[in-house]
Amino acid sequence: MLPQSSKDNQPNLFKTYLEDMLDSRDALVVLADTIPWEFFDKELAPYYSDKGRPANPIRLMVGLLMLKQLKDLSDEELVLQVKHNPYYQYFCGFETFQVIPPCHPTDLVYFRKRIGKKGVEKIFEMSVKLHGKDAEEKLVIIDTTVQEKNITYPTDGKLAIKMIAFLQRLAKREGLQLRRTYIKEIKGHRLSLRFFRHPKKRKKARAAIKRLRTIVGILIRNISRELSAEKLLKYQETFDLFDKVRNQQMKDKNKVYSIHESHVYVIAKGKDHTPYEYGTKASIVTAYKSNVIVGVSAHAKNEHDSRTLDLALESANSNRTNPILEAVCDRGYRGRKEVLGTTISIPGTVLKRDSEYQKEKKRKMFRRRAAIEPIIGHLKSDHRLSRNYLKGFVGDEINLLMAATAFNLKKWMNNYLQMLLALLFSLVFMLVWQEKMPTGELSLVVWKIFQ
Repeated sequence: MLPQSSKDNQPNLFKTYLEDMLDSRDALVVLADTIPWEFFDKELAPYYSDKGRPANPIRLMVGLLMLKQLKDLSDEELVLQVKHNPYYQYFCGFETFQVIPPCHPTDLVYFRKRIGKKGVEKIFEMSVKLHGKDAEEKLVIIDTTVQEKNITYPTDGKLAIKMIAFLQRLAKREGLQLRRTYIKEIKGHRLSLRFFRHPKKRKKARAAIKRLRTIVGILIRNISRELSAEKLLKYQETFDLFDKVRNQQMKDKNKVYSIHESHVYVIAKGKDHTPYEYGTKASIVTAYKSNVIVGVSAHAKNEHDSRTLDLALESANSNRTNPILEAVCDRGYRGRKEVLGTTISIPGTVLKRDSEYQKEKKRKMFRRRAAIEPIIGHLKSDHRLSRNYLKGFVGDEINLLMAATAFNLKKWMNNYLQMLLALLFSLVFMLVWQEKMPTGELSLVVWKIFQ
């Protein structure tokens, strides 16, 4: 149930208001005053029930999600930082300084599950509209990257041991008596799998993997016979997944690389330092000149880049007023010249009919396409896109949307600081030019501006 949003205008005699304590020119304070928080109250209210215990304010939870991606913090560290930092508290809507944590870290998990992908899309939509005309450019740049999942490097032996451990826990939880636990035998096979790439140990490692897969099948059949029909139906999906994993071969398609994240697939981008990445492919759409991220999309399958354009352009157009007329892509998007009314421009051979002006215009346009690469780098290094800790494919979509939101908010704050510095410097030099300030005091004034 949503809490009542009635504000008491009576001044507090015992606490000082945060807006009277903090620097009003700070970028985070100005951003907090600029964001239309009423938009979230209106859009996210349908996800709450009229009954039950009053929930945390929507502004608090949305502000926490933004700060999490802005500052690259975990849920636990975020709650602790908000308790210590008055600027974070002001951003989340507190009027006075709080000496207790704003909420429990698990409340963020429940809030993400409550609003889902559609609710997070509203937060991203606000971050795009915050830039105004800069996000309405007719020309955009599109590229794909990999959002890696928080899983270990997959090996057949590791997957088999995890399945056996799960089945043993399942039997213990259901009170089943297994004909054999294989604990001692599994310990020997685990040792055989060490250094399995060594030429003298490959044969022994292959035999160990084969035996572990056989044990998985034996345990599944043993548990299936002991379980009742109702409970067997409950675990049938898990047993089918285990059968698929233990029977898959090296060159099979749609292989399973993780037990708890079965949707993860492998992507080979041709990188020397990371030949294979395990996660989901993500499309990024940025404005041509302003570099504002206007659209993102996560892809459930490892498709060719040209087939990812529909979702990417649909996401970008949903956050804008004017449709996108042209998109600049790299050569990996060969195969499509127009998608959803948008022209797809890809570098190619020089056409004989092009004039020198047209050749120079295309050259500059395709050189400008490389501007999206550092944007992807900032998303990964600064805003938690390099490794996703949220569960499921929905977690991939939410993490991608929030990373793009954080990038747009950070860009807005940087633009504000640049504008503020330009305004102050122009004021100082105007005073010097009008001889109202001695030249010797200029360095002192500039130093105060930076402070």
